[in-house]
Amino acid sequence: QVQLVESGGGLVQPGGSLRLSCTPSGNIGSFNMGWYRQAPGKQREPVATISSLGLINYATSVKGRFTISRDNAKNTVLLQMNSLKPEDTAVYYCNAVDVRTVRSYWGQGTQVTVSS
Repeated sequence: QVQLVESGGGLVQPGGSLRLSCTPSGNIGSFNMGWYRQAPGKQREPVATISSLGLINYATSVKGRFTISRDNAKNTVLLQMNSLKPEDTAVYYCNAVDVRTVRSYWGQGTQVTVSS
């Protein structure tokens, strides 16, 4: 069983920045990683994903503002969020998909609140 440890959420004013981090218990090189979010009353949606080979995709709503990266040496994936908007408010979840078994794992979620 793979566990994902997330950190970095919090309260920030509009226009501010936050950085989320996620560390899997296994070797991150074996996983496609991603960040998803779920706002109250809405379905969980993908925010940004990065494959084990470094291929990156972003949701249209965050392009140019968010940056996903992975540091295999530190076994960590990061989500740098800049120019945050109130509509970015949600619980953000880290996801890892084992490229060998295609099993999917989720973190416990971290709250991001953008408000003045």
